[in-house]
Amino acid sequence: MAPYDQPMELIEFGRLSDEQYAALVGDEADPWNAAEFGLQWLPKEHHVAIRDDDGRLVAAAGLVVVEVQFGAQPPIAVVGLGGVIVTASHRGRGFGQRVISEALSRAEAMGPEIAMLFCRAESAGLYRRHGFVEVLGPVLVDQPDRIVEVSGMGATMWRPLKAGARLPDGIVKVNGLPF
Repeated sequence: MAPYDQPMELIEFGRLSDEQYAALVGDEADPWNAAEFGLQWLPKEHHVAIRDDDGRLVAAAGLVVVEVQFGAQPPIAVVGLGGVIVTASHRGRGFGQRVISEALSRAEAMGPEIAMLFCRAESAGLYRRHGFVEVLGPVLVDQPDRIVEVSGMGATMWRPLKAGARLPDGIVKVNGLPF
């Protein structure tokens, strides 16, 4: 599909409203193909989005700071990237790349040294182009009634946000819902 040649505006805001979510998702029941995992996801506190010249949102990416524990070490703050979406009518035109790049620029200013995300295995290549690599060991996340190992449910990925940052050793445990 050809690049989009209409004016676009980059915007930032807090949580997605129900109206914004509906505009991005459209009539797709499960735009992330994540329903099969049966997980609850953490709402993102900050969003970077692109809207067209009519003011409609066409792409968004969410950010949230969470605590993650690695092995027996004390938890550290990590920026979670998630909820990356491009409306169905605008896919294949580079909006995903742009909104991820802009979100990562904001993440670098949020304080934590690393960013993490959860995605479907077939989407991992998109994030690799932004410096993410897969977390190789077990990854655990909280759910309201249990702790779930998400290894094998797609990909968990990380990347440094600060020079010299590295992923600590040990089993990864997100202290809260996945993002």
